[in-house]
Amino acid sequence: MSSTAIEIHDLVHSYGRHEALAGLSLTVEPGCCYGFFGRNGAGKTTTIKCLLNLLRPQSGSVRVFGLDPRRDEAAVKSRIAYVPDYVAFYPWMSVREALDYQASFRQRWNRDAEALLLDQFQLDQQAPTSGLSKGQRTQLALIGAIAAEPELLVLDEPTSGLDPLVRRDFIRTVIGAYQDTAPGRRTVFVSTHLISEFEGLIDRFTVVDQGRAVLTSDADEARGKFRRFRARFDNDPPAAAEFPTARSIHRNGRTLELVVNGDGDAVLQQLRNRGPASLETESLTLEEIFMATVGPT
Repeated sequence: MSSTAIEIHDLVHSYGRHEALAGLSLTVEPGCCYGFFGRNGAGKTTTIKCLLNLLRPQSGSVRVFGLDPRRDEAAVKSRIAYVPDYVAFYPWMSVREALDYQASFRQRWNRDAEALLLDQFQLDQQAPTSGLSKGQRTQLALIGAIAAEPELLVLDEPTSGLDPLVRRDFIRTVIGAYQDTAPGRRTVFVSTHLISEFEGLIDRFTVVDQGRAVLTSDADEARGKFRRFRARFDNDPPAAAEFPTARSIHRNGRTLELVVNGDGDAVLQQLRNRGPASLETESLTLEEIFMATVGPT
């Protein structure tokens, strides 16, 4: 048995002249919630399709629990559940029939978890799936994914069709219901560009840009390295050239704001030596770390 949930090595895939994946590598350990962050078009969905054997890469390798999705497709898919950005069901089925249909393909089906989430999302079991909104279809797909109790839950932009006011509570409920059933053995791989919704849930993440991994880190480690300093001076602030290691520098009047990665103590001492009237420091959120890594979306 493999000790990894997902292992991707030097993955390459192109659509004509467009190179969607350009040597992507990453490893996901079991039991974690792994974030896969990138702007639209960065290669996130292409990566997931290679995981599911919906696409075959030109080169590189993909393993899920040590298995090749191309050679061992049935074995891989029996251990995972996938919720894509756009969800569709057979239009003649009701919510109840759609869930029963999904359950018929699974060795396990947690009826308690199904009932809990149906109540949480207030879905009418007799309602036709053809009449569901995009958000309701996503909710129904997530119920089916959780009730199947897979070892790996793959989510591709899972909150894109949901009301912004309920997104965070919604995804926390879903991921909590999934991982609580078997702590340490349930793995979540979530692809999204709406990173703030998953703050506090992500254990480790990869930022992908133009088909390449540009940053991979534990979430807590990244928050410790990426820091923001905001210094206000009584006179003109020091020139930006004095801080060559800063990831970004913004000046607003006599206030200087810097973002650093990994050399915060040295930069902090530099600022103190200039005698600021006030000096504030804070860790960045995962979304801010993403922005500092790839720039504005």
